[in-house]
Amino acid sequence: MASVSLDSVSKSYGTHAVIQNVDLQIRDGEFVVFVGPSGCGKSTLLRIVAGLVSTTKGSVSIGGEEVTDVPASKRGVAFVFQSYALYPHMSVARNIGFALETLGLARDAISAKVQTVARMLKVDHLLDRRPRELSGGQRQRVAIGRALVRQPEIFLFDEPLSNLDSDLRMEMRMEIAKLHDELKTTMIYVTHDQSEAMTLADRIVVLNHGKIEQVGTPQALYHTPDNRFVASFIGSPRMNFLPVTTQVGTVSGPGGLSFGAGFLAAGNEATSIGIRPEALTIVPDGTGRISGTLERVEDLGHEHFAYCRITDDVVWVIRVNVAPAKETIGARIGLSFGDEAVFVFDPAEQRIGHRGSVEIATEAADR
Repeated sequence: MASVSLDSVSKSYGTHAVIQNVDLQIRDGEFVVFVGPSGCGKSTLLRIVAGLVSTTKGSVSIGGEEVTDVPASKRGVAFVFQSYALYPHMSVARNIGFALETLGLARDAISAKVQTVARMLKVDHLLDRRPRELSGGQRQRVAIGRALVRQPEIFLFDEPLSNLDSDLRMEMRMEIAKLHDELKTTMIYVTHDQSEAMTLADRIVVLNHGKIEQVGTPQALYHTPDNRFVASFIGSPRMNFLPVTTQVGTVSGPGGLSFGAGFLAAGNEATSIGIRPEALTIVPDGTGRISGTLERVEDLGHEHFAYCRITDDVVWVIRVNVAPAKETIGARIGLSFGDEAVFVFDPAEQRIGHRGSVEIATEAADR
C-alpha cells in the first residue's frame, strides 16, 4: 500500500493545457474517485500517476518517494483499462498470470497465485476459456485479476465499467468495493458516472478544465458544494437552478420567488439559486413559494419525476413519490421548499451562506 502526492502537476500539449497546477494528497489505503465531464483531464491525471503520461511541470510521489521520472513498470501500480485489453489468443489463466511469466516466476508459483486471484473474483471455473468466450462482466473480472495478481501498491481504474449494461455495472461496483475492503490497497478510479463516484469513494475529486474544483467525501460534495459547477455535477437528477437578483438584502426571481430582508448577509450578492429535486413539494398554485406550469411526468415505478416550467428557459425537476394526475399536465402548480434547501451562488458562481443554510459536519478536504 502507498500514498500518492501530486504537487503543482501540469500537462500541456503545445498551447493546450490539459492539467493545470493540480495539488492532491491521497492517503495510504484510500479509495479516491476522479469525476468530471468529458475532456476535463481526469484520465490524463490518472495516466500521470501511472507514469504513462509525463508531466509538463510538477512532481509525483508514491509512498513518499518522488517518481516523476520513474517508468510505469517500476512504480508499483496496476492499471485496469476501459477496453479490458486482454490477449485474445491466451486462456483466462494465462491472461491473469502473464505478468508473472515475464518476471520469470516458477510455473507452480504462478499457478497458485492465479488460482487464488481467480477464486477471489469468481472466475476460477473459466480459467481454460479464451476472452471471446466470456461475457463483458467476466472479461472485466479477468482484467482486474491480471492487475491483482501482481500485488501492486496502487490500483488505477480508468472507467472500467462503462462498457457494461446497468445490471453488470451495479454488480461490478459491489465487487470492486468488496475488493477494496478486503485488500485495503490504495485505489484511484476514474468515471464520468457520479453514481459510481458516490457509492465507491472515500473521497471524490471533481475536475473541470484540468483543475480541481473540490475534494471531499461524497456527503460533503452533495450537501456543501463549493460552487455551482460541483452542485450541478453531483446529484441525479441534477440540481435545479434559477437566476435571481439582489436588492438591499432581499432576493427575488421569476415565478413569484422572493426571500425577505436578512436572507443574505450584508454585502453578499446572489445571482442564482439552486434546489435539489427531492427538496421540492408540489402544492396548489398560489400556495407555494414559486409557480410554474406542469409539463411532463415520468413514471419510474418506485419514484416519479415531474417537470415544471418556471420561465421560457428554465424547467425544474421534482422528485415525487406519488405522480400528479395526468389531467393536471398543462396546469399551473406551486412548489414549496424550506430555506435550508436553497443553495445560493454569487456572481463568481461560488456558494454563499444564507439565513436558513445548514452546514453538515464534514472531514476537511486535502488538496
